[in-house]
Amino acid sequence: MVKGNPVILAVLAAAAVAAPQYSYSAPPEDSSEEVIPIVRDDRVHEDDGAYNLDVETGNGIVLSQSGSPDGPEDSVVKTGYYSYTAPDGTFVEVKFVADENGFQPQSDLLPVAPAFPHPIPDFVLEQIAFAKAEDAARARAELEAEDSKEGPAAPSTSYGSPQ
Repeated sequence: MVKGNPVILAVLAAAAVAAPQYSYSAPPEDSSEEVIPIVRDDRVHEDDGAYNLDVETGNGIVLSQSGSPDGPEDSVVKTGYYSYTAPDGTFVEVKFVADENGFQPQSDLLPVAPAFPHPIPDFVLEQIAFAKAEDAARARAELEAEDSKEGPAAPSTSYGSPQ
């Protein structure tokens, strides 16, 4: 018979009982849930913090990404892509980079802001030209007032008619 310390045995028994009990069971045979198999799950974790991940499911979802602690203060920089078929049958592929500038996805299916500079309407250009002319006139008036030492010109009480 092996003799042991009862305190050690009690601690080991408590740890065994407290350990999480993981279990996964497939849905029952009569369940309407569709089981999608994982057909590929390749993971490589390097000692320096770099990693590669490639996952593919039976319904065509693909995720591939790699990362390494190359960012500021050893933050992880990730690159990769994911793809799937949308419910309407459209193939979706998104390439991405995640770094100190945030998550930056790229895909033909993502909305894109209009190109800038976009055309500026004529009335806006006219307003800009009018404001520029007013600023130039004011600067000339102030310069003339300084030259004549009369002080700055009084502000205009009207703006004149639009041209």
